[in-house]
Amino acid sequence: MILELGFLVLIVLAVIGVVILVAFLFLYNKLIALQKRVNNAWAQIDVQLKRRADLIPNLIETVKGYARFEKKVLTEVTNARTALMGAKTPAEGAKAENMLAGALKTIFAVAENYPQLKASDNFGKLQEEFATTENKISYARQFYNDSVMVFNTAIAQIPGNIVAAIFGFKGKEYFELENEADKKPVKADFSEFK
Repeated sequence: MILELGFLVLIVLAVIGVVILVAFLFLYNKLIALQKRVNNAWAQIDVQLKRRADLIPNLIETVKGYARFEKKVLTEVTNARTALMGAKTPAEGAKAENMLAGALKTIFAVAENYPQLKASDNFGKLQEEFATTENKISYARQFYNDSVMVFNTAIAQIPGNIVAAIFGFKGKEYFELENEADKKPVKADFSEFK
């Protein structure tokens, strides 16, 4: 009887051990899948930011032909594009993306002063491409931030936090606007050109 009871205890312990191991493996695989989803979401943002950056040289050339003295604005756009292309992390990408978005808003605001430019087919097509690209960037950023939220929640909750601590999973950073000024529309000031 004692031998049978000992055997039964061993079976129960073995079943509990197998259940814990299966749960552990399930959680580990879930965290890996969520991490891959975050990485994929960041790659989608990167693709859309590159698409926008590739449109910028065409925009600059189109605007140059009409607005020769707007060099400051064109320089800001070029510098922001360079910073965006060199971004390595979500924080660097967000900072450069914010800088570029502000510069692009300014260049489109400057275009309002040039009726010939606004009437140009090339400029109109570029504006449409930028609008489409901005929408895609917005959706990609939202998907990335949603993916980060799910991943960060999974590594913070019990028992996922145990698996995360054992295997060194770290929280991911959100793609955010830097400060309140970046969230406001750009005000174009043309007083210096009068």
